[in-house]
Amino acid sequence: MITNTLPVALLMGQSFMELFIHGGPIMWPILLISFIGLTVIVERILFIVRETAARDHEIVEKMLEKVEARDLDGAVEIGKPSKDYIARILVYSLTNKEYSLHNAFVRASNNELARFQQGMSILDTVITAAPLLGLLGTVTGMMETFGALGAGGDIASSASKITGGVGEALIATACGLLVAIGGLFPFNYVNARIEEAKHEVADASNALEILLKKSEANS
Repeated sequence: MITNTLPVALLMGQSFMELFIHGGPIMWPILLISFIGLTVIVERILFIVRETAARDHEIVEKMLEKVEARDLDGAVEIGKPSKDYIARILVYSLTNKEYSLHNAFVRASNNELARFQQGMSILDTVITAAPLLGLLGTVTGMMETFGALGAGGDIASSASKITGGVGEALIATACGLLVAIGGLFPFNYVNARIEEAKHEVADASNALEILLKKSEANS
């Protein structure tokens, strides 16, 4: 995500390293949280890709058909080899049906949804902290500028310190904002997929309950 600052470096006629150095000490924590955010984003995107590839709507439908036909053991056998997270929830629920179907479904679904939500709090922290760190860089840069102005002497001799402080403030702010913006889009994408997973889990729960009651009524 810190590579998002490359356009800023080009616009200012500086290399990335020059931009980083002129941004002041606050650039180090910005760099750190940038790498943390990038790591979480890559891991979450790969996770979403794997889970999407593992989805098997046909297996889930076959399991529900077996449930409707009152063949619960058959539904479990069909779902056991599947890597589909809905199938795993149904297998666990049907396996523990005699104890508490509802509690078994809730436990299995919570475990699966927790896998979707891993790392999201870290990414949320990165998106929140990055612009705040940029703002802190703005404050320290302006403190350096006012310090140079208050030190006395002519403006010409203090010009480099003044422009350095202003540059530090602008660079830190821009980098903090770019890190936050760069993390916001994947954060919202993954959140959308989490909501989709919750909807599919709720739909499976309703379907399972309806079909079990239907099969019991027909028995």
